[in-house]
Formats: sequence, structure tokens, C-alpha cells
Amino acid sequence: MEDVEHIEKEMKLIDANGVRLDGRKYNELRPIRIEAGVLKRADGSAYIEWGGNKVLAAVYGPREAHPRHIQDPARALVQCRYNMAPFSVSDRKRPGPDRRSVEISKVISEAFSSVVFKEQFPRTSVDIFIEVLQADAGTRCAGLTAASVALADAGVPMRDLVAACASGKIGGVVCLDLNKEEDNFGDADCPMAVVHGTGEVVLLQMDGHLTYDEFQKAMELSLGAADKLFELQRDALRRRYSVTLEEILREAPPAAPAPPPEEPREFEQMPEEPGTSPDSDKELPEDDFGPEGL
Repeated sequence: MEDVEHIEKEMKLIDANGVRLDGRKYNELRPIRIEAGVLKRADGSAYIEWGGNKVLAAVYGPREAHPRHIQDPARALVQCRYNMAPFSVSDRKRPGPDRRSVEISKVISEAFSSVVFKEQFPRTSVDIFIEVLQADAGTRCAGLTAASVALADAGVPMRDLVAACASGKIGGVVCLDLNKEEDNFGDADCPMAVVHGTGEVVLLQMDGHLTYDEFQKAMELSLGAADKLFELQRDALRRRYSVTLEEILREAPPAAPAPPPEEPREFEQMPEEPGTSPDSDKELPEDDFGPEGL
């Protein structure tokens, strides 16, 4: 991680007018962009840019769980692997899992386990991979938000989309969506994930100290941000799957040319046998009983 020992501890994170270091007010989100279906090989995928964060999420499954001894005969497993790339921070991060990534993987798995309809896919596994390409505080919230879009892109049935955002306290003021400096030198950080349709909280953590009133304010800010994030998630999926009539006509194969109409043909008469005509009576063949017949 970046060495922050040389940075002055008394950094002023918010001024008297309520303006933060990056020019935002206490209740403003950083710029966010979400794209769905960015990976061809995955069953579902999403990419999110949230401030300085750049996070990629991919979903595979439901597929048979391996090894077989982890299979549940009654429901599916929801497994998550959160990883930060070595180049995602200023100082090179040691590659591979660490205690922080294992913890975040666990809490994200538990968050989606309460949302996915696991009973529909026994003995299977839904695998979520979150790769942080660039980190700027709030990566777990960005990764969870992107993973929710990736699950929807994969067609995994679930109750609703999940959106996550963090609130915290800087300079004695409760603020929404802390950036890197605010996260490092602030007083508290409280990430939260919400199911949009039910309002259920599926992830809630806190690092630091908040009073009861400050915690209620942080929850209020995060819930309001979750509604905005849900609109961005839905818009990303809409752009992924909605098509216009012009696109349908452009992608449709050209229609085969209609066959030319057949011209009416004149009736062809069969050639007449010599000595016979259509109007003459045909002689009946003699049978075995003689010329007179029966």
C-alpha cells in the first residue's frame, strides 16, 4: 500500500463551507460509469469506474461445483474471489490473496447468497470474480455493485440488484463516498450494501467510531446513494440488451427473392392411338367366359 507516513496528519479534509478536497459536497457521489457484458468468455460481466476506482467483475455458472465434496444437494454455492492487481496502487502490491482480500471475498459471497435463488440449482456453484485494476478507496462497494450487474448479465435469477456505497466521518462531518485521502485520514468508514426491491441490508461494516446519530446519518446517505446506483445499474443493462428497429433491420439477413410467378400451362392432350378417337366406344376385352361374357 502507499506509504502515508510523510503526509501531514492534520490534513484539512473539508473546509468551513462544507467543500471537500475534490470539490464535492458532503452528500455527493464521485463520477460513476457502469458497462455490462464487457467480457466475451464469461457468462456475465461488468466494468465500473467509480472515481479513481476501475473494477472488473465476471460471473461463471451456475455450473457443477468442484471438488464434489463441497456440493450441496439442496442448493447452489455462491463463491466470490476478490483480488487487487499488483499495479492497482501506487506502491506495488504483493500478488496473491491476503487477509483483507479473503475477508472481502467472504462478505461479498454472503451478501449475494441471500439474494440469489440458490434452491433452483442444487449441486452447482455460482462463481464471482472481482478484479481491482485501479484502487482509490471504496473498492469493495464498487466490486459488489459491478458483480450485481454481472450476475444479471449472466441471467442468474435473484431477488433484485444489489448496490453498495460507503459513508464516513471526516473532520467531524458525516460524508458520502469517501475517496482515498478521506479514507486514510478520516475518522470512520461505513460500507453498506442494499437490495433495491426490499431495502434489505446485506452488507454492513464499520471502521472507526460513530455516535448513534452519526450512524443514522451515514445510513441515510448510503440508502439515498443506493437508489442512484440502482438507476445506473439498470441503465447499463438496458444499453446492453435493448435494440432499436434500425438495428434489428440492419442485423437481419437479407430476405430471399420471391420466386417468379408460374405462367399457366395449356392442357396437353395424350397422343391418340391409331384407329381410335376420344368419342368412339372402346372395345371391351374378352374375359375367360367367352365373347359373350356372363
